[in-house]
Amino acid sequence: MNTLRTTVLLASLTALLLIAGKALGGNGGMVVALVLAMVMNFGSYWFSDKLVLRMYRAQPVGPGTAPELYSIVEDLARRAQMPMPAVYIVESDTPNAFATGRNPEHAAVAATTGLLRIMNREELIGVLAHELSHVRHRDTLVSAIAATLAGAITMLANMAQWMLLFGGLRGNDNEQGGGGVFGALVMMILAPLAAMLIQMAVSRSREFGADQGGAELTGNPLWLASALRKLEQANQRAPMQTAANHPATAHLFIVNPLSGLRLARLFTTHPSTEERIRRLEAMARG
Repeated sequence: MNTLRTTVLLASLTALLLIAGKALGGNGGMVVALVLAMVMNFGSYWFSDKLVLRMYRAQPVGPGTAPELYSIVEDLARRAQMPMPAVYIVESDTPNAFATGRNPEHAAVAATTGLLRIMNREELIGVLAHELSHVRHRDTLVSAIAATLAGAITMLANMAQWMLLFGGLRGNDNEQGGGGVFGALVMMILAPLAAMLIQMAVSRSREFGADQGGAELTGNPLWLASALRKLEQANQRAPMQTAANHPATAHLFIVNPLSGLRLARLFTTHPSTEERIRRLEAMARG
């Protein structure tokens, strides 16, 4: 059911992109939007992991430089019968973690220094199992594609804004199937908002699945539930500054790194932490 829902949401994003292109430039604009989506998805498939890791200045570590972190990831990967991902540390006092990569063979797991400082071993295992579950189910690729499509829609909206400012849109383009000035105005306002809502829905549906998968991998859902409580409180107190500079990456983290910012609460990329904890506790009772 989760896979079907995600497929529908990604298809909705693609359709929204084509509609935005048509509103901006008629049939020709729709073709441009389709080509733009294909190019950006190609880039996100091959390079999204490298871009994100560089964005957060993540440093690779091994058994000699971060023995506990590396050994936990190694043990979880063995249990999950998946390839060992690359392991990174991000220098940040805000505790958090994320996974990236196009498939399990080309995956990376990153933890902040703040996470390593405040978590006990069981909680750290719960967090890393959650991230490996994302890799195992290829959520990292789905998230990258969703972010790319949403970014393309926003780019078209920005193009429409500049075209209106400099007179690039004239009256009405009904003969080409476009909406002219009116269509561009509607697209500028509604398309980015709709793209953001769909992207959030993709991210939220995947988080519940990763919680469940991580809990099953460790055998104790309460480890992750305890970690989520600490993470929520810490990120409310001190949002991650780097994530604030790159808000399109917020959905990658195990909890929203911007949850302490008032505006971010209106468009959160994650389901309620209380609901996630409630489900994990129900798993433990079951």
